Amino acid sequence: MSAPQEDLDPQAAPSAEDQSASQGAADDAGPAAAQPVEDLAALLDEAQKQVAEYHDQLLRAHAEVENVRRRAQEDVSKARKFGTEAFAESLIPVRDSLEAALAQENQTAEDWRQGVEATLRQLNSAFERNQMREIVPAPGDTFDPHRHQAISNVPSEHPQGAVAQTLQKGYLIADRVLRPALVMVSAGPA
Repeated sequence: MSAPQEDLDPQAAPSAEDQSASQGAADDAGPAAAQPVEDLAALLDEAQKQVAEYHDQLLRAHAEVENVRRRAQEDVSKARKFGTEAFAESLIPVRDSLEAALAQENQTAEDWRQGVEATLRQLNSAFERNQMREIVPAPGDTFDPHRHQAISNVPSEHPQGAVAQTLQKGYLIADRVLRPALVMVSAGPA
């Protein structure tokens, strides 16, 4: 009979002696090995709570942004709809004056003139309250394409590129051009 051969394969099953040694080591590490698992579970639970809190904060922030956007759209819509309200209110007395003038019978030319002048003062006052100003370039002023609209070039005693004549006033509201002044521009001396 031959002697049992020892297994030289390193991947072979461990011997009973090795098993009992590793079992003893596992028993010694048992409570220590369970501790990291419990720590990991606690960390995972804490991380999940934090993620849920961040998700809730994100949803609340998204809802707040949506509310702000909606309110801004409503404000813009109201501004468009009622933006001329103050200006219209300031024009009502002007209309009242014109209607009163037309209702008067047997007026002299002087009475008409005084009424029209009073009405014009009311209109000018309404323009001032609403920051509406005239653009009236004088002959010789430099042509400004942002505030003037050139109709034609004409020979004049003014330098080339200057306003030769104003045909129609322009108007500004605040600093924005409502209507440019219609002008004739100098082509230089004839």
